Order: sequence, then C-alpha cells, then structure tokens
Amino acid sequence: MEKRSVTTFAGKPVTLLGHEVKVGDKAPAFTCVKQDLTPFSLADVEGKVKLVSVVPSVDTGVCELQTVRFNQEAGKLADTAVITISCDLPFAQGRFCAAKGIDNAVVVSDYNGHHFGLAYGFLIEELMLLNRGIVVIDKDDVVRYVEYVAENTEHPDYDKALEAARALL
Repeated sequence: MEKRSVTTFAGKPVTLLGHEVKVGDKAPAFTCVKQDLTPFSLADVEGKVKLVSVVPSVDTGVCELQTVRFNQEAGKLADTAVITISCDLPFAQGRFCAAKGIDNAVVVSDYNGHHFGLAYGFLIEELMLLNRGIVVIDKDDVVRYVEYVAENTEHPDYDKALEAARALL
C-alpha cells in the first residue's frame, strides 16, 4: 500500500494511505454509505461533473464551513454532483445536514472500509480520518482537478475547484 507524508494535522505530520490520484487519471471506483445506510458510488452520478469535497469530520469548524459552502455552490452548478465525503457515521451526517440545511450536496460516509480514502489516497493512517481536499471529475470519469491540503486545519482553494468544475460544463 502506498504511503505518503505530505500533509499535517494541527501542525503534526501525518501519513496518507492509498493511491494518490492525479489530473488525467481515470477516477477510481469506490463505495461509500449514504445517510439511509444504502451504498453510494460514482455510478449513482454517472454522466455528471463531480465535485468531491473531502473533509475529516463535519463536526469541526473548517469542515462545517467547507460543507456549507459547497452545498450553496451546488445549487448554482447545473449538471454537477457535489459530494461531501467524511468518515463520520451516517447518523451524525444526517443530524448535521438537517441542522445546517444541506440539501443540494450529497453527503456520504467512508467509515465502513475506507474505500474512497484508499482509492484516492486521502486516508490519514494515524487518525483513520480523511485528509481535507477536493477532487473534480469530468462526465467521463476522468480526474480534472485534485487538491490534498498541506495542513488539515486550513481551507482548500474553493475558487480553483469551482473554476475547474465550471470549465467542464
């Protein structure tokens, strides 16, 4: 299994597990869990641009802001699936979405098997949480933008990710 030391969490170096995806790669298949405990995969949003917002936990300030921001943007992006992925349990995600009015983005959990985290190289070995970042995938399931943040307490580059997604419409 690939391991990379390219990021920090609260200033401390952490190790990312899994294959680092790069622009031009075919988007790896993965399965996560929706809030109703049914599976979610890329096939569920086939033929759409996909903006995948990756957060360690929706129960933290930066993750909350990132999830709310992309939910708002999702309402403005035609033919685009905005997907937020964390390792929070689906029940906690459901409470969060209800409290914050998350209704445009799909919020799914990678807690059960870490399929996304390992397939895309976002799983933090020391914490078994996902590294903050963004992946934009085109309608043909090719990766067109990737950001693994250098420090997990910092925001990703929202503008670059949104620009990449809009360029695919």
